[in-house]
Amino acid sequence: MAKDVIIACDFAGREETLAFLDKFEGRKPFVKIGMELFYAEGPDIVREIKARGHKIFLDLKLHDIPNTVKKSMAVLAKLNVDMVNVHASGTSDMMRAALDGLTRPDGSRPLLIAVTQLTSTSEERMQKELLISESLPETVLRYAENAKNSGLDGVVCSPLEAGSVKARCGAEFLTVTPGVRFADSASDDQSRIATPEKARALGSDYIVVGRPITQAQDPVAAYEKCLKAFLNA
Repeated sequence: MAKDVIIACDFAGREETLAFLDKFEGRKPFVKIGMELFYAEGPDIVREIKARGHKIFLDLKLHDIPNTVKKSMAVLAKLNVDMVNVHASGTSDMMRAALDGLTRPDGSRPLLIAVTQLTSTSEERMQKELLISESLPETVLRYAENAKNSGLDGVVCSPLEAGSVKARCGAEFLTVTPGVRFADSASDDQSRIATPEKARALGSDYIVVGRPITQAQDPVAAYEKCLKAFLNA
């Protein structure tokens, strides 16, 4: 299974995003397009970045009734991205509907993963505000099991939970982990974080890195540093 670093292109618009990608001069890093950029520019930005040769994780975190999610996924499947996601809290029925909608007539589809608990969420907030009485690690594992049983390829979780997800759901079940920071980086609004080296050791398959790369003085050097640390190259 190939491991990779996904750069979170959380920019306000097309011009800023493409200017950032132009810095890589022939390199084609795997990128994440999230809600901010997608809502600003729509599907055309996805098509343009895909045409440049980048793999794309379209991070829209669908969460709605099963029929709505199924129809939405059928639309997203036409963008030919490499990975999309839903919220696992939408239940197994919703996840199965997402998978059904995402699968093209020829049987092909992007990877489909489910968000367990956001890496900005602490156990205290989860229990007090969301009224989930289980521990955060056990909640993540249950959501991961639900995703696997619904036919999904993996989950979004903290690097700190990647190993336990693998132990519960199997080595081939993907763990896509945001909340990755260099040792000397600020944690920003993230709660459950790890360095690239630690994420690798804990079992992450893909790490999603935003501000430590996009806001670095030399983004390409920061990306190379992250890639080397995560892939142990």
